[in-house]
Amino acid sequence: MKFEMAPNSLFAILLRSQWWVSIAIAVVIAVLSGLLLPTGYVVVGVVAALPFLGIGVVRAWRQAQVPSAARVSGTVDALATLGWNEFADLLERGLQRDGYTVQRLTGQAGADFRLVKAGRISLLSGKRWKAARTGIEPLRDLQAATDSGDAHDCIYVATGEITDQARQFAAKHRIRIFEGLQLAQLLRGLLPPAGRGVAGGTGQRSAR
Repeated sequence: MKFEMAPNSLFAILLRSQWWVSIAIAVVIAVLSGLLLPTGYVVVGVVAALPFLGIGVVRAWRQAQVPSAARVSGTVDALATLGWNEFADLLERGLQRDGYTVQRLTGQAGADFRLVKAGRISLLSGKRWKAARTGIEPLRDLQAATDSGDAHDCIYVATGEITDQARQFAAKHRIRIFEGLQLAQLLRGLLPPAGRGVAGGTGQRSAR
């Protein structure tokens, strides 16, 4: 059985907070232990501070992995210059690096990739990544493909605007949306150098 931390537990809250909050708590516990506890019990206080120190380190590492706004914007701009084959290649490489077994789908309405990781099957739709605006229809197509393909969940890739109705539909049906931030993380180090064109790219967006 997979352990799930209660969302409002102290540790869960700290994992959503700035890294220095946990470090500060660890330091305070250690200092107070040295000042207030008998010599033989100081080590107990120090040990009690270790979980907070660990959370601070984990949180600092996670925050360091979050791309800057400039990097996210640069990723979106670079992806707008690519054609589908180039973008599909990048997605496949990024997903494989993240531990997925990737299978491209042909003739599958609503989905372009079948992903497997830790025994879970996901479908991914990415061909409309350059659409200026995404409504419910492509998400509905992806959801239908997920249901008919016995997949556990699905992912929709977009760099343009997602309408409020589409976001509500995605939340209701547990569709993950990969936008600029997620794509910058997934494709880190895989994009061509800035200013270097990629064959087949049009650089144009279309409304869908």
